[in-house]
Amino acid sequence: MANNKRTCSFCGRSDKEVRLLISGLDGFICDECAEQAHQIATLDKPDTGNHFNLEKLPKPKEIKAFLDQYVIGQDDAKKALSVAVYNHYKRLKYKDQDDDGVELEKSNIIMVGNTGTGKTLLARTIAKMLVVPFTIVDATVLTEAGYVGEDVESLLSRLLQECDYDPKVAETGIVFIDEIDKIARKSDNPSITRDVSGEGVQQGLLKLLEGSVINVPPYGGRKHPEQQFIQVDTKNILFICGGAFDGIEKRIANRLNTNVVGFDAVENSAKVDKANLLQYIAPMDLKAFGLIPEIVGRLPILTYLKPLDKKALRDILTEPKNSIIRQYVHLFKLDGVELVFTDDALDFIVDKAVEYKLGARGLRSIVESVMTEPMFEIPSTKKKILVVDKEYAQKQIEKTNLNILSNKMSE
Repeated sequence: MANNKRTCSFCGRSDKEVRLLISGLDGFICDECAEQAHQIATLDKPDTGNHFNLEKLPKPKEIKAFLDQYVIGQDDAKKALSVAVYNHYKRLKYKDQDDDGVELEKSNIIMVGNTGTGKTLLARTIAKMLVVPFTIVDATVLTEAGYVGEDVESLLSRLLQECDYDPKVAETGIVFIDEIDKIARKSDNPSITRDVSGEGVQQGLLKLLEGSVINVPPYGGRKHPEQQFIQVDTKNILFICGGAFDGIEKRIANRLNTNVVGFDAVENSAKVDKANLLQYIAPMDLKAFGLIPEIVGRLPILTYLKPLDKKALRDILTEPKNSIIRQYVHLFKLDGVELVFTDDALDFIVDKAVEYKLGARGLRSIVESVMTEPMFEIPSTKKKILVVDKEYAQKQIEKTNLNILSNKMSE
């Protein structure tokens, strides 16, 4: 005798035990199992990040206002980036409109600044605002084709991974190339030795920066003849390069006929701010540092980031939406504990960051050293409030290796 009982093919419940039973060709599914299947399918579906609408392109002032929420200071760099990004995506918005044969060319960006001044954070924040595919790549791992390391095409492989290998979406993305100064030419005479991680990489980057159709191995790695490639046109990809260019101040000082140190001075040296020589940087300084002229020409927008003083570091610690202190306050709040930092404790942390000369990144290391022991102890107690003052912070620092580092640096 046939069984006419209607049950869900997934959970086995009958039509009397569920609110709704949906029939199929060979079975049934209840409303609860259908909802659960929808949630699973939604979670498994990759997010391509293709949410950017050119029709809602923010103006430069709006871009800078957004950057101000996350990055402290660096107004000159913010303005340069805001204008460059606005013009780049405005170019994409009107690319199909022919106006007297005028074709707008892409303007890639290069940022020069000491470590921890916010180069990567600026680029990441802009990509976050525009909701475009964004990837950070380190130039130090790139080598000339045929040598151990990564080809320049690996930059685009990572961008493709961010948008589920959709080349059309990737072609509207942003690539941040960090440590661009590490591929500077090692010698003025490249015929002496093979400079496989210097000028060779710069030559390989030229076609990416200017704009051309690149055959990209989908999963990175080296190319081989039988491999399937994804073609990506880099004409509309914005490249932002960043580097510390350690020692370039001396080249700038020589160009300005100014001594970085010493008592000698020229008549116009009083007009030069020796504490921030990076503000006078010019393309010729990058060329003197070791970037080939073709690379410099394809990075027409040159901006700089100021060294962080105590006031800037103090603001970075507390002011941004995602500031370090707010993160730790939130961590303790999740355990039902109120965390309070006194002003003298914050000033002590800033003083240590200046002492270690690590920029904004040093702030997190110091705060982590101060908070490691309470983060270990307090979740197991019933304590409801923790006040961190200067004395408490100093006591915690003395227990760590950071205090030993401080003593070594002062010797």
